[in-house]
Amino acid sequence: MIVYNITCKVRWNILEAWLAWQLEEQIPAMMATGLFDGHRIYRLLEQDEDEGPTFVMQYHTSSAERYRQFVIEYAPALQQAGWDRWGDGFIAFRTLMESV
Repeated sequence: MIVYNITCKVRWNILEAWLAWQLEEQIPAMMATGLFDGHRIYRLLEQDEDEGPTFVMQYHTSSAERYRQFVIEYAPALQQAGWDRWGDGFIAFRTLMESV
């Protein structure tokens, strides 16, 4: 299994709206691509939250090919949607993992 991991640190002033957007719009849009089989969202604990909390969204897919298809066909627009909506209200970094 391949796991696409997105870690986001979110400023306090947009937290509630950003989280609602993730749950109601962004995660459903990611799943609607048909390239992921499941997802999870977590809030990191024991982190410095002076500037805001950190969340991890994980999307599970069966193959690297499906992930690559997502990156080519959908990722740019979905990432731009976050930037357009929230600007620098959050920072994100992405990692790719494989279940062993």
